[in-house]
Formats: sequence, C-alpha cells, structure tokens
Amino acid sequence: MENEFQEGKEEVIQAWYMDDNEEDQRLHHHCEPKQFVSIDRLAELGVISWRLNADDYENDDALKKIREARDYTYMDICDICPEKLPNYDAKIKSFFEEHLHTDEEIRYCIAGSGYFDVRDENEQWIRISVKKGAMIVLPAGIYHRFTLDENNYIKALRLFVGEPVWTPYNRPHDHLPARKWYVDAFVKKGTVGKAVEAV
Repeated sequence: MENEFQEGKEEVIQAWYMDDNEEDQRLHHHCEPKQFVSIDRLAELGVISWRLNADDYENDDALKKIREARDYTYMDICDICPEKLPNYDAKIKSFFEEHLHTDEEIRYCIAGSGYFDVRDENEQWIRISVKKGAMIVLPAGIYHRFTLDENNYIKALRLFVGEPVWTPYNRPHDHLPARKWYVDAFVKKGTVGKAVEAV
C-alpha cells in the first residue's frame, strides 16, 4: 500500500532540515545551504505518504483503498485558520509544542498548506511541507509538531483507527510504550540519512 499513489508526490510533499532560527514559525526555516530530505528518507523515520485527488476526496477510490487497508474507520474535517478555528492563537501555539501521540497521526490536506516538523534519529528537526493532495501518516511515538505556513490556512481530513483520541503528550514522555516502540523500530536501527541533497 505504501508503494501506491506515489506519482507526482514531490509536487505536494517536500522536506528539509531546519535552521535554528526562532523567528516566525510559519517561515521556511531552511538551513544554509539548503538540505532537502527525500520521501524515502522520511519513510525510514516511519513517515509514510501518498498523493491523492483532493478535488474528489469524497468519492476517491484511492482514499477508500487506503482506509480499508489501514483500518481508518473514523474521519472528520478540520479547518485551521484565524477565522474558523476557535481560540486560534492558543491552538496554534499548542500544535507547535513538541509532542507525541500513542496512535498514528493521519492528515490529508484537501486545501491550503502547512508544516509538520519531525525529529530524526539524531534529534535534528525535519520540516515537512504538505500541500493540497498530500496525505501523511506520522507513526505513534514520533516527536513532532505542526504549524501553518505563511498562507495561514489548511483544510485537512483527520483519520483514525477506531474512536479518535487526540491527546498530545508534550516532550518528555520517553517512558510511554508508544515512544519505546518507535525508538526500537526507527531510532535504534542505526539508520543514517544518506538521502540528503544540498542545493
């Protein structure tokens, strides 16, 4: 399933290592020189993704196929922008706190754009830019955060196995079984990122 729906994915999903600058979180925050991260490298960290037809998400057979294969039984839509998200400033701040979940985080961008930041095995931040058509799965136990980009808008489908549990566990929560599983599965295996291209 991870190998399907890959065509044109780089047009809606890009990733790169972040600089240490703490100015506006909505900026690109590229290193200098830029260090892009391949989609294959993200998969080594447990982050999987697809490109789907966001213009017809309600009838998309590809989305149905993924949901069935991965048992995503729950789905809702979340609009994140100052006009539509109650308590917007506090929510955006909380989304950007480094945290993990005990289940996968599945997001399908059907409009707008935003950033998911994840830690690699060396604790370096990788910024993942998602645009309309991008579907991304962050594994349980990965430390991550989310922010809008300068467009200040994303409309996303949220998917879940069973009843949704949106509890974030802000870092540190290394004692949780989900974190231990993630470390064993993706950090301890000694993966070294060779798929980084300087531009």
